[in-house]
Amino acid sequence: MAEAKTDTEKTEAPARNGRRWRIGAGVLAVLIVIAAIVWLRSRGRESTDDAQVDGRITQIAPRVGGPVIKVAVDNNIPVKAGDLLVQIDPRDYQVAVDRAKAELADAEANATAARTGVPIARVETKSGVNTATGSVAQAQAGVAGAEQEVQVAQSNLVAAQARQREKEATAVKAAKDVDRLRPLVDKDEIPKQQFDAAVAASDAARASADAAKSDVASAQTAIMVAQQRVAQARGTSEQARAGLETARTAPQQLQVTQARAASAEARVQQAQAALAQAELNLQYTTVKAPTAGVVSRKSVEVGQVIQANQPLMALVNLADTWITANFKETQLKSMQPGQKADVSVDALGGRTFKAHVDSIAAATGAKFSLLPPENATGNFVKVVQRIPVKLYLEPGEDPSHLLRPGMSVTPTVYVK
Repeated sequence: MAEAKTDTEKTEAPARNGRRWRIGAGVLAVLIVIAAIVWLRSRGRESTDDAQVDGRITQIAPRVGGPVIKVAVDNNIPVKAGDLLVQIDPRDYQVAVDRAKAELADAEANATAARTGVPIARVETKSGVNTATGSVAQAQAGVAGAEQEVQVAQSNLVAAQARQREKEATAVKAAKDVDRLRPLVDKDEIPKQQFDAAVAASDAARASADAAKSDVASAQTAIMVAQQRVAQARGTSEQARAGLETARTAPQQLQVTQARAASAEARVQQAQAALAQAELNLQYTTVKAPTAGVVSRKSVEVGQVIQANQPLMALVNLADTWITANFKETQLKSMQPGQKADVSVDALGGRTFKAHVDSIAAATGAKFSLLPPENATGNFVKVVQRIPVKLYLEPGEDPSHLLRPGMSVTPTVYVK
């Protein structure tokens, strides 16, 4: 019985070994078929798990500072573009606007006065030069007339002196005649009448000589008066010339007036700019949403005194998201914009969204790091780099805005 059992076992062992080989061969064939199917399906696609959702996150900061009197939103609240976010106390800025308006009014008044002075100065310049020129001509004529009076007075003096000498000579002769006739009249050699006539003639000649002497004195006085008039006329002429020189500087004075008017106009523009800035600052006290989005990281409360450019909150625009996939450089051989892709989202239980390749970055991610690698120094070890690829969801794929920036995803791009 033991020997028969041994023979049976020897007969069944090869059969079992044959079945095992057939089962193993079948499993191996199935695995080969599965591997072939996987390889065939993966030939035309590239996938990576180094990817995440990106979006536009707008940091909200005020342009001006001050105490907060109202906060109209809270975290995770959706807002539309133009909605009120924060209200800063506007009273100080309203005072600045009022002061700027007053300064502008003052500058405009000064500019108006300066503009009015320009044509007046222009007319005064022209008339002043004409008047000064006429005054110079008149003064020169006065000098010429006074000098002519001096010449006439000098001629009169010469004539008066000549007459004086003539009259004195006549008086001397008449006196000598009286002296010669006196002895004769005493001796009654000549008539008394003749002597009296000689005395009368002598007195008349002396009177004429005295009168001629007076005429000389008058002529000398006339010369002195004429010389004084000449001096006065020359002084007037010098004054007229000085006035003419002053009048000729009027164009420069006109330029000064015009420059003052231009300066006043510039101050008006400065005041207008200051008013515009004050009005802008007043508008900046109302912080509004620049775009639609969801409020996140709110850090402002009512009563808080905030500074200009201080971060208050962030707005996440869920309507404008995309996928940033960091593919290995060896995966980009056939990848190009426009190719279709599937995006599997981990947070949504692996839900798949349709997408397409928008663009491929111009450099690897390492080149944009704070300390990019420098392969020219030290020992070089080749490392496969990753290049960011931007993917956009197809229109209508995420109408409920389920994708949030930062979510991990697994995109698969169909490169063939």
